[in-house]
Amino acid sequence: MKRLIDIASSPSRRIVGLMTGTSADGIDAVLAEIDGYGEMTEFTILSQITHKLPEKLQADLFMLFQPDALVEDLCQANFALGAVLADAALQVIEAGNAVPEEVDLIGSHGQTVRHLPQGNPPSTLQIGEAAVIARHTGIPVISDFRPADLAVGGEGAPLVPLVDVLLFGHADVGRLLLNIGGIANVTAIPAGASAHHGVLAFDLGPGNALVDAAVQHLTGGVARYDEDGRRAAGGTANEEWVDRLMKHDFFRRPPPKSTGREEFGTYYVAELMQQADLAPADLLATLTMFTARSIAAGIDRFADSAAEMEEVFVGGGGVHNSHLMALLEEVLAPRRVRPIDDLGVSADAKEALAFAVLANETLMGRSGNVRGATGAKMDAVLGKISLPPLVEQE
Repeated sequence: MKRLIDIASSPSRRIVGLMTGTSADGIDAVLAEIDGYGEMTEFTILSQITHKLPEKLQADLFMLFQPDALVEDLCQANFALGAVLADAALQVIEAGNAVPEEVDLIGSHGQTVRHLPQGNPPSTLQIGEAAVIARHTGIPVISDFRPADLAVGGEGAPLVPLVDVLLFGHADVGRLLLNIGGIANVTAIPAGASAHHGVLAFDLGPGNALVDAAVQHLTGGVARYDEDGRRAAGGTANEEWVDRLMKHDFFRRPPPKSTGREEFGTYYVAELMQQADLAPADLLATLTMFTARSIAAGIDRFADSAAEMEEVFVGGGGVHNSHLMALLEEVLAPRRVRPIDDLGVSADAKEALAFAVLANETLMGRSGNVRGATGAKMDAVLGKISLPPLVEQE
């Protein structure tokens, strides 16, 4: 514990952030220098990488998303992913011209394999064994951020809003921070909002998950996503099916709310493909249009019904889909839609940076949830600490 006290006593810390998102297509990692904490937080990204998951591990993770997944497979994937997360941490440290001994902390989100905030009892599960990360890197790890919020009545998601406000809030301009990973989520930050007052955030519905699943099925697994939206751009969206998909109960449910593959995953796409007689390009065009419309509907209905937010900054893998971005500019007008890169953070680095910042908040004993985002009844310090093994002194 003395090591953690010493780290917390320093005015700045070097922290690795690791993010494995709903798409399960790789690990985004950043090495950041973080000064201060809370509203005094300042950061410098020293390096950023995307570490590809081994094909077998990726396939194992997708098996775990299925309802009939085996506990034995879950157990093994937890430790296997921990080792790969450690590799990603070491790689981003090397990319930052540093060595592990110069890094203070790792914040790891892990891979969500179940998210059941409406269950009885509400529950969530992220894997990627932190003890393995700590052992292979020699660095303390803070992980498993979501359960502490569930324990105080929240949905355990989204957790990035605190970081959105701390790093990207503006005194004079209202901003929407939109993240499009497998699932899309938004943080609405009115001008001058503080971290725990005036901020609303929630999951909007599918981000890349449906299009990715359809592409994988249509190509027999050769392709895992619609690169730059080219396949969808070559088709025509079926408006009747877009309207039918927009009738999903999730879109009418008011925040706080979160979702995952349980509602918008492989089975959802499979059912659509069985019912809709659409050519492949038209199917992808329909799913992409549905994604854009569902994002806009959630924002217009719940996040910015008065259209007071002037700017929308987009992060996550969806920012690389130019067809989707063009649709968002259309459905979110007159708001200005821009990539998060315009605020000085790469779209691929933003969520990994968020978990480095959340780890910093946890280290300092500060709450990491935003009640207006998760619905929690109390503020909560998030995450669990895993220390590296003790080295015997000679």
